[in-house]
Amino acid sequence: MAKTVGPYSPWCRIGQTIATSGQIGLGDDGKMVEGGFGPELEQTLRNLSNVLADAGVTREQVIKVNVYLADLADWPALNGPYADFFGSSRPARTAFAISALPLAARVEIEAWAVVEETR
Repeated sequence: MAKTVGPYSPWCRIGQTIATSGQIGLGDDGKMVEGGFGPELEQTLRNLSNVLADAGVTREQVIKVNVYLADLADWPALNGPYADFFGSSRPARTAFAISALPLAARVEIEAWAVVEETR
């Protein structure tokens, strides 16, 4: 199972629904990746992909995504990599700014998926 930085599960399942915990740009070394919003977003998406795989679902099974931004000015830079990540599978999404994220992250992404169904 994927590791977390706190006392919570990386994902949970109830019935056919998977809920992931929010993912941030932590590298394999447990430290935030450097280089700004772009590299952090890419690592966040890799981490989300790993958690989804650990839960036994694919990106195509994701039905809802919540994106938390430390700075709403990063919103335009979110869309290209996000679209590439999900491809033609476009889950519902909410994106908004909050005052701060864990470990000074600039972006956190959580997802909801449905097992054994694709859209």
